Amino acid sequence: MGKLEILIPKKRVSFSKLETNRYPLGKAFSHNEKTYKGFYLVSFMEEEKLNLTPKQIKLSVLQDFVMWINKIGLNARSQARIISGTKAFFNYLILEEILESNPTELLEAPKIGRKLPDTLSFEEIESIIDAVDLSKPEGERNKAILETLYGCGLRVSELLNIRITNLYFKEGFIKVIGK
Repeated sequence: MGKLEILIPKKRVSFSKLETNRYPLGKAFSHNEKTYKGFYLVSFMEEEKLNLTPKQIKLSVLQDFVMWINKIGLNARSQARIISGTKAFFNYLILEEILESNPTELLEAPKIGRKLPDTLSFEEIESIIDAVDLSKPEGERNKAILETLYGCGLRVSELLNIRITNLYFKEGFIKVIGK
């Protein structure tokens, strides 16, 4: 058996084949004037001249791997996806009772921040509300919808779920159920 190959009853399956089927990373990528094809962990081990079986891979090797994928310039989302695939492979080995412990348990993926939505300026909101045609029957309704969305900071789904019983005119508030 070659590197990173495991013996599954009646089958011989390579690490890169399993992982490529799960996450198709079969496209070529380049780093330091070298072109790699296939799974990143295999490429890392080839570059570092590591001839390890999955049973021999320890957390320290995987941490070096994470530093390597960062060094080759992959963005945080791609790094997280690759690390997730690596964890899935080792979890698979646990399920198949090939490994007893998972070296990826303490492996951390980069944090992927959520992008805040773009917001409209006060002037943009006013121009949208002013653009409502009040001469049409639905004009007042549309203006009320826009003012409620903006004034209460609601999501469209939250606005759609407002019922008459959620309106408290005397008290001056709206009961909103949502996130």
